[in-house]
Amino acid sequence: MFSKDIGIDLGTANILVHVRGKGVVIHEPSVVAIDVDTQKICAIGEEARAMIGRTPGNIRAIKPLNEGVIADFQITEEILKYFIRKVAGRGFRPRVMVCVPSGITTVEKRAVLEAATLAGAKEVYLVTEPIAAAVGCGLDIAAPSGSMVVDIGGGTTDIAVISLGGEVTSESLRIGGSHIEEAIVRHVKRVYNLAIGDRTAEDIKTTIASTYPTPDRKMSIRGRDLVTGLPATVEITSVDIYPALEEPVFAIVDAIRGVLEVTPPELAADIMNKGMSLTGGGSLLDGIPRLIQERTGVPVTLADDPLSCVVRGTGQILDSIDSMPRTPFVARYTKGR
Repeated sequence: MFSKDIGIDLGTANILVHVRGKGVVIHEPSVVAIDVDTQKICAIGEEARAMIGRTPGNIRAIKPLNEGVIADFQITEEILKYFIRKVAGRGFRPRVMVCVPSGITTVEKRAVLEAATLAGAKEVYLVTEPIAAAVGCGLDIAAPSGSMVVDIGGGTTDIAVISLGGEVTSESLRIGGSHIEEAIVRHVKRVYNLAIGDRTAEDIKTTIASTYPTPDRKMSIRGRDLVTGLPATVEITSVDIYPALEEPVFAIVDAIRGVLEVTPPELAADIMNKGMSLTGGGSLLDGIPRLIQERTGVPVTLADDPLSCVVRGTGQILDSIDSMPRTPFVARYTKGR
């Protein structure tokens, strides 16, 4: 009776935690600051994010999750332990549901299960991001009708057509918001001979980047001039930055078209009637819902609060897990098995 049910969206860019009866209680960056000399963790989450690009030689700010999967097992375990203790307290072993990309391998899945168990979970459940996103959007995934969800996260884009509680067709693309930021960094370096950091690239993406650019959207960016080696300021517009978006954005659009092309005709008809739901932080890129709709011919709906859609769905599935113990889209793992 002392346990708590916790849903975790273990994202490349952010970690969100949902607690039963309380909703989303944690929304922090997936960043850890570590002392390379002692291998001790100095900060986690928002505090660590503030250190990116500003740390001394012995402290390194890193992202232990890469493209939606665990890149550094030990540090990911410490992150999970930190957040589980933060919401459940010490000494309690909660049930934890973690959402993962639909294209995750068996080895990657096992790493998530082991990390969550070692972090203090009594039972661990895994659910794919499109399923969680669909539930978070309010879609009836158990109905004999097709629903399409596109979740554009920090490291992956998950696309799925769902019917009768399962993924009929799906695609997990290792491209997301972080790849758009990397493309912006490369573009600014190539065109303006200016080195900028990840945080500046993120500011550009959220402030002026658009798939339908206009010259009046502009901002000043600061970085290091690669010719003189001195700090410099450059003014750019959304038109200037558009070439950096083309490759990652059109790769996402092509993947969506690919899933639609292999969708059974009856489900395709359902999707045309209901449209597709767009979730994840990447869906907030200006103009991307309009671009997807124009390129596919399918109506597109942007979910309410797309950033927390997946974790809210994870929490809702975990809330009802006792009434549907044989749910096909949920993998269960208990310590000692």
